Amino acid sequence: MTAQKSTSPDSYDKAFSLINPIDIPWVDALRRSAFKKFQELGLPTQRRGNEPWKYTDIRKLAKHEFQPVLEHKTVSDQVVRDHSIIAGPSHLAVFIDGTFSPSHSSVNDLPKGANFSSLASAFHSQDILVEDKISRYSGYKAEAFTALNTAFIEDGAIITLTAGTVVKAPIHLLFITTSHKHEVAIHPRIFVHLEESSSASIIESHTGIQGNVYLSNAVAELLIDSNARLNYYKLQRHPTNAFHITNTEAIVNRDGYFSCVNIDLGGDIVRNNLNTRMAGEGASTKLNGLYLTTDKQHVDNQVIIEHIKGNTRARELYKGILDGQSRSVFHGSIIVREGASGVDAYQVDKNLLLSNQAEADTKPAFWVYTDDVKCGHGAACGQIDDDAVFYLRSRGLDEITARQLLIHGFIAEVIDSIENPDLRDHVSDLVHSKLEQWLLV
Repeated sequence: MTAQKSTSPDSYDKAFSLINPIDIPWVDALRRSAFKKFQELGLPTQRRGNEPWKYTDIRKLAKHEFQPVLEHKTVSDQVVRDHSIIAGPSHLAVFIDGTFSPSHSSVNDLPKGANFSSLASAFHSQDILVEDKISRYSGYKAEAFTALNTAFIEDGAIITLTAGTVVKAPIHLLFITTSHKHEVAIHPRIFVHLEESSSASIIESHTGIQGNVYLSNAVAELLIDSNARLNYYKLQRHPTNAFHITNTEAIVNRDGYFSCVNIDLGGDIVRNNLNTRMAGEGASTKLNGLYLTTDKQHVDNQVIIEHIKGNTRARELYKGILDGQSRSVFHGSIIVREGASGVDAYQVDKNLLLSNQAEADTKPAFWVYTDDVKCGHGAACGQIDDDAVFYLRSRGLDEITARQLLIHGFIAEVIDSIENPDLRDHVSDLVHSKLEQWLLV
């Protein structure tokens, strides 16, 4: 079924007419092609018969008339420090309202073989890599928000590692959205290519300053060549009046490794599409996620792992803690293509409800088109075990401390999967601070 278009059909036409022109023929053609496709697809506000959006109603988002950012603001160094998440060594690239800010960034100290460029800079330098790779993996012709991102493509990050390059300190991509008089949309774009036997850790973090409603609509394309290793972390801390949509495409080639830890702590309506293609024999992936929701927040994770080649391995663990009238959706799909024997895949989604009004929908799914595979899944949803609370209280703990201990034990597995100690400690502090506020209310 074709998705119903926005309740403000003229708003995106107007916004498209306002974007800053990029006087490069292939970029202009790409933008126009993507916008035409977006007009054909429309926003997925119609949920009947539209399985990927069945449990997520975005009519609230569709009512807003988002404009591109026309006046790019500056922020103080203190604002950047307040929103940064790494205390230890890192290579920081800051984007203010979607535009790269060299004055706040420190990416010139990357080791030999590691290269960073802003997308805008690469456009104007006629970088052949960008023309060859951008939108090659993201598939904007089938996904409305990817089409919208591509139509409004302007800036972002390009990270490439030549064969054998090892980047020890994490590369931190920090996207800060400021407050504007109008409702604005930013469309960050990320492209990462790790060549053979290279390795890196990349943090993609999104945050914003409380103010008017805004939309953050990000697309990331990640290419991991043979024997390469990418640890990817996504942290979302938008204010609760922001909408956040992400589409992440990862291609893992022979004996490559891709791990992703996705943490959602803010936003109003949040939708994460994570598609991982196991494109080479021996490839492996580990996908973990944690989401904390309260009030009427809504977080939807759609995770697809496609095993194209055999002898590939996947592990997937998502956990949520829901309070208030919030809602979560998890739809995990594992696809094993014909001839991809020897696949070993397992997925789990678990949710802890702190309120009788919170709701978690989980839907694991498998499509297996070959023999000799090992696939499994698990799902659980419930409240804190009163017997466990009673036991801890009998050992001298008060009720709040007992509940905190049980909740922290529930989420520890995901937080502990963050390999970078500085990031792990920071995420742990953010999560525990938020939970403490909830439990003390």
